Amino acid sequence: MNDELTAVKALHEVLDKKFAKDITIMELGELSPIADYFVLATGGSAPQIASLAQVAEETLKARGLLLKHTEGLQSGKWVLLDFGSVIVHLFDKESREYYNLERIWGDARTVS
Repeated sequence: MNDELTAVKALHEVLDKKFAKDITIMELGELSPIADYFVLATGGSAPQIASLAQVAEETLKARGLLLKHTEGLQSGKWVLLDFGSVIVHLFDKESREYYNLERIWGDARTVS
């Protein structure tokens, strides 16, 4: 198992413990140069999404992935954390349904 996959599976566990909903890992490596993995999760409120973003950064940093860019923390509706080979998307329910990344990236293999 590669390092990124190990890291995103660890992140899945941590997000689940923090009560994130609908956690999905999508493998994009062969489909796009953007990233190898997307991790998607839904939070119930802006404070929870901010907390999920913090724990995601801590979890992936501990596994050697450094945060390169963050967007959306102020709005709390869709937070994007770019770790290079891994991109984490944290949504509120409405934004997750509206943007529907699972449909857009429907050819990606779902890891979990």
